[in-house]
Amino acid sequence: MMKRVVVIGAGIGGLTTASLLAKAGLNVTVLEAHVYPGGTAGTFYHQGYRFDVGATVAAGFYPGGPMDRLAKAVGIKTWTGRQDQPNMMVRLPNGKSITRWGDQRRFSEYQASFGPSSLDFWNWQEKTADMLWDLALRNPAWPPQSPADLGRLIRQSMEWAGSDFPTRLRPGIIADAFGSVASHLKNASDDLRLFVDAQLLIAAQTTNKHANALYAASALDLPRRGVMHLEGGMGAIAEALVQATRIHGGEVLYRKEAARLIMEKNRIVAVETSRGERFPADLVIANLTPWNIRRLYGEVIPQKLRSLAERPQSGWGAFMVYVGVDQTVLPDDLPLHQQIIAKEPLGEGNSIFLSISPARDLKRAPVGKRAITISTHTRFGPWWDLFQNNRFGYESTKMMYLERIMKVAEKLIPGLSAAAELALPGTPVTFDRFTRRAWGWVGGFPQVNLFQNWGPKIGPNCWMVGDSIFPGQSTAAVALGGMRVAQDILRSFQMEACELTETESIPA
Repeated sequence: MMKRVVVIGAGIGGLTTASLLAKAGLNVTVLEAHVYPGGTAGTFYHQGYRFDVGATVAAGFYPGGPMDRLAKAVGIKTWTGRQDQPNMMVRLPNGKSITRWGDQRRFSEYQASFGPSSLDFWNWQEKTADMLWDLALRNPAWPPQSPADLGRLIRQSMEWAGSDFPTRLRPGIIADAFGSVASHLKNASDDLRLFVDAQLLIAAQTTNKHANALYAASALDLPRRGVMHLEGGMGAIAEALVQATRIHGGEVLYRKEAARLIMEKNRIVAVETSRGERFPADLVIANLTPWNIRRLYGEVIPQKLRSLAERPQSGWGAFMVYVGVDQTVLPDDLPLHQQIIAKEPLGEGNSIFLSISPARDLKRAPVGKRAITISTHTRFGPWWDLFQNNRFGYESTKMMYLERIMKVAEKLIPGLSAAAELALPGTPVTFDRFTRRAWGWVGGFPQVNLFQNWGPKIGPNCWMVGDSIFPGQSTAAVALGGMRVAQDILRSFQMEACELTETESIPA
């Protein structure tokens, strides 16, 4: 009988895995609680505007990159969009602006902004990232969850290194595997350290003193590899993957919120929705956070989920502002992705990330208007305490954050508040309500230790995808994780088939 796979959540990780398994011939059903796909990498419609929900930077589309490989694997002919230069601009508190180019201009920019000595850091970062992306694209089993995973990881690493091992394995890589990126910034200027911290906060959920050096090198590399502006917004990625899943025979169903897992003998046999519908399953793939998955299990909880605290003890929520604005207030040459640092500590409105819809994309806004998504990192606990105990305090704090963020944004775009016809604020409580992510926890675990990453296998027939598993956040990283899970699942089914065949061939 064909294996029945139920995928909970139509985020990039879930749809990546779903489209690959559907193409392999499995019976795949995707259940999405919302009315559109993508989750935090989706795009929603409001008053004539299409706003990116949370994720706004689409990377990994370069030839041979994660999104290019995924497209070829599931039959997506092309991603509808365009890569522009520069990729983004970062503004420091002293008014200095650093442009992030993807071509050779980046070295002149680094030298002019941070001095000639900074090139040692960027050479380390790029060479280390080249090595790690080369290995990552081979989809190694990290972190290994079984002896078979460990064996496969060793074989893949040996094949990758080959006879060129001494040159591929860069000096200091063992120390970097256990250390932080701070060791490479000991003599850095304050400007360089702050620049790196701001970029790491959005790419690794932590700063240089804590971010694992190897992960940090790769995370800092995404802008160099090119940023795609997708026609219609970030949700175009998920929409293309939905189409691919359906073309290969899979189903993607909306307004189907998973409410619980039906268990028999410690295995999942079905997924039940909030409306009482049941979808039989031989295998479940959850594009959810660990906290969401634990809620679905009820009383029979896998060991891996039992140690979870009530709320995440690390990581972040996001405070969002969705702005609809007259485009005359925007300079013609303004890069579409902007990071603005007003002061330290970072987050909580002191630093923001701002993404503007391209003028050429007429799907994103009414004629003469532009859609802007602005975000800042925020601790989600205080928002929930206010929401549950002091609703007036919650609303007034939300308005205070909105005013603070718009004020920071006006350092870049004078007159933004006056020109905005729409400015919608969103808190972690809002994220919980609309994306169903428990507590509004976004971005996954801070990448402080390569050896504390979650593997994707949760229970006997339950797998997790998304930004909670290695390699973490970003559409490119989540797609890599989804491809790894699809490969592991197909490999396990092949092993089961071989074992069954061998058993049937033994004479009675």
